[in-house]
Amino acid sequence: KKKKMLASLGRRWTRLSTRNLKPTWKLLNGRGVSGVAETIAKERVDAVVIGAGVVGLAVARELSLRGREVLILDAASSFGTVTSSRNSEVIHAGIYYPPNSLKAKFCVRGRELLYRYCSEHGIAHRKIGKLVVATGSSDIPKLDLLMHLGTQNGVSGLRMLEGFEAMRMEPELRCVKALLSPESGIVDTHSFMLSLVGQAENSHATFSYNTVVLSGRVEEEKMHLFVAETGSVDSRCEGVVAELELIPNLVVNSAGLGAQPLAKRFHGLRHRFIPSSHYARGCYFTLSGAKSPPFDKLVYPIPEEGGLGVHVTVDLNGLVKFGPDLLKIFFMLSKSRFDYGVNPQRAERFYPEIRKYYPDLKDGSLEPGYSGIRPKLTGPGQNPADFIIQGEETHGVPGLVNLFGIESPGLTSSLAIAEHIANKFL
Repeated sequence: KKKKMLASLGRRWTRLSTRNLKPTWKLLNGRGVSGVAETIAKERVDAVVIGAGVVGLAVARELSLRGREVLILDAASSFGTVTSSRNSEVIHAGIYYPPNSLKAKFCVRGRELLYRYCSEHGIAHRKIGKLVVATGSSDIPKLDLLMHLGTQNGVSGLRMLEGFEAMRMEPELRCVKALLSPESGIVDTHSFMLSLVGQAENSHATFSYNTVVLSGRVEEEKMHLFVAETGSVDSRCEGVVAELELIPNLVVNSAGLGAQPLAKRFHGLRHRFIPSSHYARGCYFTLSGAKSPPFDKLVYPIPEEGGLGVHVTVDLNGLVKFGPDLLKIFFMLSKSRFDYGVNPQRAERFYPEIRKYYPDLKDGSLEPGYSGIRPKLTGPGQNPADFIIQGEETHGVPGLVNLFGIESPGLTSSLAIAEHIANKFL
């Protein structure tokens, strides 16, 4: 018995079903990427956002608020299940990024929008500030550079502190100098995403979970999307029959870790416009046995290659987290899933890093927390890459916007990225 096609599409899409399709299939373009029923149902839609992480949700909300009819597709069973729920939940000020980069511009603008949004919609957040600390004299020039970058990026309130001033603020801290960033903060990411979903739905956006985009092809100046239910699909989306052909005016590829693999399945998009993927996994450990958090502020070491170093954050419930470390990965577990396990033995690498600025950390006090994977665009030894937001002016495909490498500060930048996409591509 045929399952009803993508029943979760809701509203006017619920009527679509594969029950009456003939059991005769043909391969899409003969490429073997996905099968398409000869009598496949077709549906014209206004805008499709692929990926219901925090950036996809922000884009969907912004487009729907501007009167567009938006359909959000995600292969998972709910929103924000991947990178958006596996991070530090920090609102960044914008001090780390090269001036005039997208990361710098969207972080600063996004931070302003995010604080305003949280205040207006009752999302739990706190502007607790951050100390970036130099634990040795060799770190001081790097701290000076961060101060310079932050100032150029328009971050207000930055102040260089002598070690004794910083340690007076945070008695458990040890450092020789520190950069105070009062604009940094923390946010309840899940509540923020839930609010974005609600606002999008109130503006008549439709969410379809458990829905995978098998492939796409450019036809008559539009990117046609071929979709199926997640349960019928393997990790490579091969040999699977598409259940519905969507014909949108606008497609936003906000698939996060899957953005490049998805883009490679878009026939008509030349592969030279698709950057290589470098997945970076980082683990977090939580602090146990402490009666109260050792620090009131966020405490970060000097950034390291590929990340911001093993830093300490406290969430809105008072849970203290250390991380992430950095482990490059170039493989997927079981061909379809990333490995999110946290090896308890990795704590042995954490203790010496944390004790550089928190010497009283007790043995045995770190417990495995969680891990996350960042969709980086560069590998070890390469300069960090900027966000890539790529439209027709770059790749020549009408109505297609690709988002690549939306790692940190993606959460902070999410509302600014959405604003940019709506302004530029509508």
